[in-house]
Amino acid sequence: AAGIRPHIHHTKLTTAMPFGCITLGDKKDYNNPSDVTDKYDLGQTVKTEEFCEIFRAKEKSTGKMYTCKKFLKKDGRKVRKAAKNEIMILNMVKHPNILQLVDVFETRKEYFIFLELATGREVFDWILDQGYYSERDTSNVIRQVLEAVAYLHSLKIVHRNLKLENLVYFNRLKNSKIVISDFHLAKLENGLIKEPCGTPEYLAPEVVGRQKYGRPVDCWAIGVIMYILLSGNPPFYDENDDEDYENHDKNLFRKILAGDYEFDSPYWDDISEAAKDLVSRLMEVDQDTRITAQEAINHEW
Repeated sequence: AAGIRPHIHHTKLTTAMPFGCITLGDKKDYNNPSDVTDKYDLGQTVKTEEFCEIFRAKEKSTGKMYTCKKFLKKDGRKVRKAAKNEIMILNMVKHPNILQLVDVFETRKEYFIFLELATGREVFDWILDQGYYSERDTSNVIRQVLEAVAYLHSLKIVHRNLKLENLVYFNRLKNSKIVISDFHLAKLENGLIKEPCGTPEYLAPEVVGRQKYGRPVDCWAIGVIMYILLSGNPPFYDENDDEDYENHDKNLFRKILAGDYEFDSPYWDDISEAAKDLVSRLMEVDQDTRITAQEAINHEW
């Protein structure tokens, strides 16, 4: 009889509801906050981002360290949407050059995302220290980024926020691999995307021009990254570096739309033609003729 009772109860419930819109099976299975704290020690906040807080976390059973991102549902619809989107994207991907999703918890009040922890430095810090990379070191970085991006693009995922700060050495060993972090703007390309987002210096012309865009924006950004690694300078910047932010972006965007950059002396004097060729193909203003990540992997450089 015990087996039958819930069933009777169930039909009663659905018939009472005019549209049968509630069935008992719909009750969401939330994690208890203790599910998280039983498994992990959450350390201090590393940083606070637009939609989430980022912590160091230690897995109790192994002592392994991870990154934890916590999203508070009460912070609004945008935050909830961002958390769900990031979880969906990260669940789709498994690649050596992408920080791997390890665990997800959804409690009544929050989302917790646990990721592999990269313990090396940002490529950005290296540049600040060294000034620029040799062609050999640059090609090693760019190849890994292209491999990851070609993989994402094969899944129709656009990262939309590739920049030096999001490229990190996985560990502190001499030949550490590079990993791409920060998928909070990544998006599944179903139809072309319209809303502009990203970091001004790395934005592709089609984003600046508010046209529809897609995967080629990532290839443009890789071109900008490659330019900076080789020369130590960004390809697009506003000479009149006033405190006048409005005009700063205007001038920057005007140059991006025109593809107005050059391989200026002395920085580019000793750099190979092949390297310049690849940068030019990645930073091609027309997204339809821009080189793809997969094609770039096969470029001679």
